[in-house]
Amino acid sequence: QVSLVESGGGLVQAGGSLRLSCAASGRTFSSSALGWFRQAPGKEREFVAAITWSGGSTYYADSVKGRFTISRDNAKNTAYLQMNSLKPEDTAVYYCATSRYAVHTIVVLSTTRAYNYWGQGTQVTVSS
Repeated sequence: QVSLVESGGGLVQAGGSLRLSCAASGRTFSSSALGWFRQAPGKEREFVAAITWSGGSTYYADSVKGRFTISRDNAKNTAYLQMNSLKPEDTAVYYCATSRYAVHTIVVLSTTRAYNYWGQGTQVTVSS
């Protein structure tokens, strides 16, 4: 069992930055891949970024590549999403999730079905 709590969301102007954190409790965090997803009002939850259990591989959606950076600190049971050059279209509730896999391809890790534990989400609002 893993419990996840996101934090760091808020209101920021376009071009600004935010750093989201995902604090985990549970023994399997450090052996699981982790993903960040987001969901805007009226839209489906979409993949943002993923990182394998050791941090050795990272994957990004094309829409955030070059602007967002995913990382993790297994000693602290925490993952991060550094978001730079934010755009109004980045506005959404952001969720972190741990995967049933330690490693996998982006084809799998970009899908919600690869994840078995989810946080409650944190709101990110980017004003123009």
